[in-house]
Amino acid sequence: MAASEKNVRERTEEIERQVLCERATLAASTKGREKEEESDQLRTCFQQDRDRIVHSKSFRRLKHKTQVFFSPEGDHYRVRLTHTLEVDQIARTSARALRVNEDLTEAIALGHDLGHTPFGHLGEEALSPFLDRPFRHNEQSLRVVDHLERDGQGLNLTWEVRDGILNHTWSMPLPSTLEGQVARFADRIAYVNHDIDDAIRAGVIEAGDLPTDSVGVLGARHGERINTLVTDLVEQSEGMAEIGLSPPVQGALERLRDFLFERVYLRSEARAEQQKAVELVRSLFAYYLDHPEGVPTEYLSTPGDLPTRIADYIAGMTDRFALRTYEQLFLPQGWLL
Repeated sequence: MAASEKNVRERTEEIERQVLCERATLAASTKGREKEEESDQLRTCFQQDRDRIVHSKSFRRLKHKTQVFFSPEGDHYRVRLTHTLEVDQIARTSARALRVNEDLTEAIALGHDLGHTPFGHLGEEALSPFLDRPFRHNEQSLRVVDHLERDGQGLNLTWEVRDGILNHTWSMPLPSTLEGQVARFADRIAYVNHDIDDAIRAGVIEAGDLPTDSVGVLGARHGERINTLVTDLVEQSEGMAEIGLSPPVQGALERLRDFLFERVYLRSEARAEQQKAVELVRSLFAYYLDHPEGVPTEYLSTPGDLPTRIADYIAGMTDRFALRTYEQLFLPQGWLL
């Protein structure tokens, strides 16, 4: 076929073959979708996946889901959506510099947290006792795109995007693509740095509390630390079979993460409020076990037993919807005459 006869998607695929590095994932070489589809005239398969994620209901709900702080006073704290956008920005910058597939990287970054519960990781803690397995948000993210979106039809994403979403957490195997590995690092770089920023804004810690050895390696300011991390990631990963950081930079990042667990995530002062969130979610789950008719019908047609479907429903709730539902179910709604 002559170049003039190619459609826009085919021209984009040709540009990928010419520009991307040897180990990059080409859209034209995708392992495909579970349900075969006709190719789009304008967009590659990874561009389609990105667009499907952005237009999904679960993506929109991220704007009202906790990142670290519950209903904080002030407009500048991160929520799950702004976290996702910061991951996307870091992932795209890294992918472009490394000449791997930016569209695939972006689709993974935008979809990685779709399965997060209300109230952050506390929601996972609350749901696990009701299931025959630990509730993991990465597995739920895959369930969202495979089964829960589009009224149970799922988004029918490509194998590469699904692999990156499932394996973006560090407890899972390494993502199969370099693009998935970039998104995995971008997630950790983003949350470690923006959670520090939010904790300082909230008065939980001060900038001077940060480990001095990490500050010495990465920098004292938020933007400086991210620039150091992304620059090091690109320099260390160029032409390599795996994405990675240099040992000094990796160590500095991990020490900051350990610091956050000690001083922010698991601080004793917050445990009472955190426990309230856990008990709220567990109360909702116990209620729907006794009243399955209260679960919307769209969740009752998905694969799995009743507890799994209840977990689907509750995990999809925003913080404020969970609070409002709890109030309606368990608190007096005014005097009845």
